[in-house]
Amino acid sequence: MFVHSYGGVVNPRERRAARHQQVPSDDALPVTRKGPRRQQPITVDLLVRTAFEIIARDGYEALSMRRLATVLDTGPASLYAHVVNKRDLDDLLIGRLCADIELPEPDPERWRDQIMDVCTQLRDQYRKYPGLSRAAMAAAPTNLETLRVSEGLFAILLAGGVAPQTAAWAIDAVELYVDAYCLEIAEYERQRGSDDDNWVVSREELLRRFAALPDGFPHMKRYAAEITSGEGDDRFDFTLRLIINGL
Repeated sequence: MFVHSYGGVVNPRERRAARHQQVPSDDALPVTRKGPRRQQPITVDLLVRTAFEIIARDGYEALSMRRLATVLDTGPASLYAHVVNKRDLDDLLIGRLCADIELPEPDPERWRDQIMDVCTQLRDQYRKYPGLSRAAMAAAPTNLETLRVSEGLFAILLAGGVAPQTAAWAIDAVELYVDAYCLEIAEYERQRGSDDDNWVVSREELLRRFAALPDGFPHMKRYAAEITSGEGDDRFDFTLRLIINGL
């Protein structure tokens, strides 16, 4: 039985609902266990911090409730006293990540650059935790910090004169692109670290392969340099600008 500081007995689902209604403080509720007491009580904050450490080290695919319990030297049942399930944990992770995004005061003269800046911050956050953007693609945003970012993007677009319906769909488009871009980078890095070199090739190798294509691919052969061009996040910037300028 677990009790909030105000004395109400709640279950994880009720506590999850409460997190979506107010910005939570550290949910420092100790877990009652038989046997020796832990040096550090399990809290929601500890779960989130440990999950981030696992992802940063081994990627999002390595995160599971069982793996998290093992790292914390406890049983899975102890975790479910604080989160409903893995999706609930994902929601907390995305929310914590979004909490570090700085939102500007909407400027009608700079709204395009402001959208780019927020999306770039989000991209850089996801890049710290390889594969985590997969969780964002699979769930409707409910965490207040996640919604705060969407609210900020909405305000910027409206300040720029974008119609509400267009702004709503534009937010979906840019967030989906950021998620997919980061997921692609994570997958590329994962494959590059594997022993199978057939899935990851250098630009020089791609140019060689395009040059060796049969005559039925004249444009691929002629414009191979353009097709394989771009350094760093050049394509990220290009695609976002393409979406934003299209508004």
